[in-house]
Amino acid sequence: MNFAGKIKSFFTRAPAVSPEFFEELSDLLVEGDLGAKEAYTTSELLQERCKKEKIALPEEARIRLAQLLEEHLLMARPLTLPEDRLTVMLMLGVNGVGKTTTAAKIASLYAAGGRKPILAAADTFRAAAIDQLKIHGERLGLRVVAHQQGGDPAAVVYDAIEAAGKDGLVIADTAGRMHTKTALVEELRKIDRVVESKAGGGAQYLKYLVLDATTGRNALTQAETFCEAVSPEAAILTKYDSTAKGGVVFSLASALRLPVAYLCTGEKYSDIQAFDPHAFAKEFAGIE
Repeated sequence: MNFAGKIKSFFTRAPAVSPEFFEELSDLLVEGDLGAKEAYTTSELLQERCKKEKIALPEEARIRLAQLLEEHLLMARPLTLPEDRLTVMLMLGVNGVGKTTTAAKIASLYAAGGRKPILAAADTFRAAAIDQLKIHGERLGLRVVAHQQGGDPAAVVYDAIEAAGKDGLVIADTAGRMHTKTALVEELRKIDRVVESKAGGGAQYLKYLVLDATTGRNALTQAETFCEAVSPEAAILTKYDSTAKGGVVFSLASALRLPVAYLCTGEKYSDIQAFDPHAFAKEFAGIE
């Protein structure tokens, strides 16, 4: 049973709202990757709300829980949406979270909307990443700008911007070796300088932090590191399938003020959707 099924079962079998009910709910929210402090606070707030509104039925309490969770998500800063002008998107994140595939999915999404993205293979640390992005480009019929393995990632982004023109879209894959954090941060800052100098003040520059939804609270630790180092605009959750609980999304919003832009749910290019806080909170609470 996935987490949404578990929480739905909890509310269905509970006879009534009680102090024990909220204690058990708190434990369940921790299991859903909400984090102990946040789970306890959420349960406490729900208990206060139920008491104030004289709610005794678990099903009504579940509706209030979804509302509370949505309020958590709305703590994040407003999401910056791409516009029809020169836009450079950076896919950030540690190795293995699915940055390269996510770059291809985002490219496919915008290509379907009428734009012609250029993929930039700025993860020059791994030859496999360059080759993988080239394969995605061939499948999607999109141009891929790539240099040799070990080359300068900022130079790759520079060439991609040059090719994109004044109203193009560049989607850049980047390295994710956080064990050499200092070198990686300097690499990303160099890309920052290139984008700012090459694209000028009229360009839009968006950094998306790619996180694996199945890693639970570890995703929050990664987000804390990247937010401290390079200030991403939003997160993208990958591998959000039946095994992912998703509670870390609420911590990203409340603790880091980091919104989620997209959810990736499978292997196909079409398995990506814009993040909907209202729908996500309802799904997390097991409300269909």
